[in-house]
Amino acid sequence: MNEVVISTAYITLGQMLKEVGVIDTGGMAKWYLSEYVVYVNEEEENRRGKKLVPGDFVTLTNGEKYQIVTK
Repeated sequence: MNEVVISTAYITLGQMLKEVGVIDTGGMAKWYLSEYVVYVNEEEENRRGKKLVPGDFVTLTNGEKYQIVTK
């Protein structure tokens, strides 16, 4: 499992996708989430503004898993 380290209270799903290199720009988040299934804490999520906090898990269609952690 990969970790996404944040130094703030939360990161949005769109920002996280950009941070890990799944999308190139923040504007691509809406398209990506309409084309691919993304799970947050094992529930399907399609809102790019969904706030992810430390302890949340994100699973992508290709099976990659990410956990949000703090510094």
